[in-house]
Amino acid sequence: MILEREEIKNYLPHREPFLFVDSVEEYERGKSIRARLFLDPNFGFFRGHFPENPIMPGILSVEALAQACGLLVALDAAESGKSGGKPKIFYLASSNVKFKKVVRAGETLELVGRMTKSFGGLSQFSVESLCGGAVAAEGSLVLAEAK
Repeated sequence: MILEREEIKNYLPHREPFLFVDSVEEYERGKSIRARLFLDPNFGFFRGHFPENPIMPGILSVEALAQACGLLVALDAAESGKSGGKPKIFYLASSNVKFKKVVRAGETLELVGRMTKSFGGLSQFSVESLCGGAVAAEGSLVLAEAK
């Protein structure tokens, strides 16, 4: 493991209950990141999102992928000395994600982001989330650096 949840807070501005990355397992500067999120059955959204059969809302899966990709950019900035010691802020500018598998409370999501382009404060990624080794979601997203 490269980073744990408390260390991640040094790179992302998100906090509970909206921090959706528990750990970074792999990181290759400027190229890719692999992170994890345990879907704790106590997360508040599970109480109302199909309470008898709690599943992860698709939009929150996209948010988790965006946070993992934001971590990739933030780690790159920190390594190059461009972060100024503060978490970088990025906004989700675009997403095109298809959902392949329902993800349930108590499971672990593996979040994978691969940078495909970076230009003018925008970073484009190919993303996928996996659960139990099967692809749960895949697609692309763009993050825009806050000015």
